[in-house]
Amino acid sequence: MIKRFVVLGAVVAVVSGCGSGGLYDLPLPGGADLGDRPYRVTAHFGDVLDLVPQASVKVNDVAVGRVDRISLAGDNTTAVVELLVHGDIRLPANAAADLRQSSLLGEKYISLRAPADGLGTLDDGAVIPIDRTNRNPEIEEVLGALSLLLNGGGVGQLQNIVREVNAAMSGNEAEIRSFLSNVDAVVRDLDGQKGDITRAIDSLNRLSGTLSAQTSQLATALDHLTPGLKVVTEQRDQLVTMLGALDRLSTTAVDTVNRGRADLVEDLRLLAPTLQKLADSGANLPNALQLLLTYPFTDYTVNAIKGDFTNVDVVFDLDLSVLLDNINSSSSPFLTLPGVGGVPPPTPAGLPGLPALPSLPVPPASAGGLGPLLGGLIGGGG
Repeated sequence: MIKRFVVLGAVVAVVSGCGSGGLYDLPLPGGADLGDRPYRVTAHFGDVLDLVPQASVKVNDVAVGRVDRISLAGDNTTAVVELLVHGDIRLPANAAADLRQSSLLGEKYISLRAPADGLGTLDDGAVIPIDRTNRNPEIEEVLGALSLLLNGGGVGQLQNIVREVNAAMSGNEAEIRSFLSNVDAVVRDLDGQKGDITRAIDSLNRLSGTLSAQTSQLATALDHLTPGLKVVTEQRDQLVTMLGALDRLSTTAVDTVNRGRADLVEDLRLLAPTLQKLADSGANLPNALQLLLTYPFTDYTVNAIKGDFTNVDVVFDLDLSVLLDNINSSSSPFLTLPGVGGVPPPTPAGLPGLPALPSLPVPPASAGGLGPLLGGLIGGGG
């Protein structure tokens, strides 16, 4: 018996002399292989729960190291966890650390993960700040939140809830399956229109910004809108009467159109040949209307007016042979002109109230020559 106590005391002495960590300093069997040159990484956590030294350090669920020491930071608000990682494992300098649990009731471990935009290399002595560390919720926290959610914190009501859900779903499997299929289709369509939805939200954001910048103008418009609404309210009866009259007018108009529809169609059919002839006339009708509506001053009259004077084309016919022939062949004391009936000479008595005109000598026809004729016309002698 004395020998057993001696052996036990020796074991306790050996264990206690292994370092300040006691048993935590002893490597666990089956732990991760650290290799010949492991490097040390320090991670700051807001809460490490019940993480203990010698816990595993994993990358992609593969053990690559262990937790060496856990201590309290100088500010007494965060935990400092020192990790030993196998020297062949290379991670980016901005790697993150998560506190996870291997199973529902399993051990806790540190998971190192590399971000998509990895930069640099995680070397010995590197520090992972608290903004790149995180922890998963524990099963106790999940059950506690669930107990608060279900019936005011009664976890015992969970069975009743499950039973009621089963009763509601029993016999409606086809409808529920169809509903889930429709939900899946809707989500798929929304995912396909993700770009359009994003653009619509951005446009709405710009519209909101514009409206926010024009708040004063909108307030002014609303203030000035009040008097107009007041006038509309005061004239509500007149507006209602007007709308009623328009309704009756529309009814009468529709009835009139329906009654005269056949006659209107027949009139349009009879008007079709006239319209066809007008269309066949082409440019002749506009030209005729241009001449008719401007008579006697047609467009050609404009050509005679140049500024402040008038250009007029005058043609003088100096051939007096026809006039002479008529005078020579006339045996009547009346003068005969082409196209004009005989014009009697003025009577000696003259017109009432006027003195008698002197008689003009008429040269004989045999006198010949143009001089006597012109002399007789203008009153001169031969």
